[in-house]
Amino acid sequence: MARAPVPIHAWMILSAAVIAVSSAGAVLQSIDEIPPLLRMGWRLQATSLVLFPFALYQWINLDKNVIFSLLNRRNISILLASGFCLFLHFATWGWSLDHTSLTHSLLFVTAHPLVFVIGAALIGRPLLKRQSYGALIAFLGASLSLLSITEEGEVTLIGDLAAFAGAVAIVGYLMAGRELRSWMPLFLYAFPVTFVAAILLTISSMLIESSDWNQLRSISTFGWVDMIWIPAIAYLAIGPGLVGHTGINGVLKWLPPIVISVSVLIEPILGTFIGIMLGTAQYPDVWTLIGGSIILIGLYLVISAEHPVVDDTEE
Repeated sequence: MARAPVPIHAWMILSAAVIAVSSAGAVLQSIDEIPPLLRMGWRLQATSLVLFPFALYQWINLDKNVIFSLLNRRNISILLASGFCLFLHFATWGWSLDHTSLTHSLLFVTAHPLVFVIGAALIGRPLLKRQSYGALIAFLGASLSLLSITEEGEVTLIGDLAAFAGAVAIVGYLMAGRELRSWMPLFLYAFPVTFVAAILLTISSMLIESSDWNQLRSISTFGWVDMIWIPAIAYLAIGPGLVGHTGINGVLKWLPPIVISVSVLIEPILGTFIGIMLGTAQYPDVWTLIGGSIILIGLYLVISAEHPVVDDTEE
């Protein structure tokens, strides 16, 4: 059966979502006076507030059978685990933004398809040839990009590793989402997961970064409501948080996952240019350009092998 034509507004939503998600790193770097855990805690606090009205509306209109499933102990455990993985993702990625270049941070944090391939290999799951080739190519690209590391440069190995740890953490979040989103409404999943991650980030900042707060009188646990910080945090909540992630989930109604996955590969490129325009990033050096391009090619091979394009003539 022929696939229905994709409506123009689906492409518009996807474009807006990719731009919004890509801008997050640059905007976060623009408020680097704030310690990374607190900065990410602020972002998810604000995002939780944005998501709450939508989640409340879905809860009020929820079928009773879905409510019983939602309150099931196993499903609550998966929600909490997803929130913990999201906390780890934002904690490690946020730290990497302060310890490596924006381009490297975005390249390594978006490498989660490689994590799936590595995990599959470790548990003995057979890999498609295209996945194996893609993983090898991406690792080659990563190795070349690490030649950018110098004693005086902004690229560091520890920063790149922290960004890749963010990619590892997001895999748990994606696996939990795959388990629950088949039946759970979007905002009823997104709100509790985001809220749990926000709480964990805030508590972690209180325990680890509280000594840094004395350096700035205008920061605190909920300091993002100050007019100094609220424009950036509000944008992060509404832009990358709502338009970005919700938009990407929304267009799955019209577009196959392969199209969306490949579209998101533009994030390191687009995010770098946004950072350059905002003055938070420098032009990548030659090793980052070469290695980054090879990484993206490898990721494309992995993604396209995992989600083959379906023939429109199939029923």
